Amino acid sequence: MRQNEGVYVGIVKNNRPLVAGNWKMNGLKNAVQEIIKLQTSLQDLVSLGCDVLVCPPATLLSHFEAVVSEGQVPLLLGGQDCHMAVSGAHTGDISAQMLKDVGCEYVIVGHSERRSDHNETNEMVQAKAKAAIEAGLIPIICVGESEEERVAGQTLTVVTSQLRGSVPPESKGNEIIIAYEPVWAIGTGKVPEVKDVADVHQMIRKELASILGHGGQELRILYGGSVKADNAGTLMAIDNVDGALVGGASLRADDFTGILKVYSS
Repeated sequence: MRQNEGVYVGIVKNNRPLVAGNWKMNGLKNAVQEIIKLQTSLQDLVSLGCDVLVCPPATLLSHFEAVVSEGQVPLLLGGQDCHMAVSGAHTGDISAQMLKDVGCEYVIVGHSERRSDHNETNEMVQAKAKAAIEAGLIPIICVGESEEERVAGQTLTVVTSQLRGSVPPESKGNEIIIAYEPVWAIGTGKVPEVKDVADVHQMIRKELASILGHGGQELRILYGGSVKADNAGTLMAIDNVDGALVGGASLRADDFTGILKVYSS
């Protein structure tokens, strides 16, 4: 593929795409072998036109960082959540500063599983995003509707509300990322129609422009929800889709590489 204004022809994007792997609560120390294998696979890809991020459980961050820092292929590291406070009596929580200290550059906030399992509100997500930015991390702010809300025709209303409540209005476009993950598509094998993804991402882009001004055009919007090698090319080619947030398919280097190939020759 030939390079054109910082992006790669084939899937042409205004913003450099990001493909992020969210490992969720999966992986023990020997999982570092998958990262080594992923780095080897990336060396074989020509003209990789996207950034690659891995977000393992907190217990694996230091193990992964040791491998990532020594690798010949740029591989980014991120956390799966952070607390809004810098430090304090918050047993079991991790601050954004701690993630930064162990080598992270990104952190996922507001994932639907956090919103449901831990009753996280938009206000809490916004506070976490602010804490991440202050620590020098880029928060990936997740939004998305449930199946009930989709059936009721409330997708755009729900996502708009989440955006307006979760995005720090004073942030700059290059400081945050949005990930649209319809809850009903996560881990189910169900994927929205191309038009539905396009409509939601277009709405997100307009809302971001309203919230952040010009920065809303610079901000990357990822799609997540049952992304696999066999559908990644179609999904990543949609307007305003600047990459993917990948769950289960990111756990194995071969599966993840299959998705990354859509941005390579």
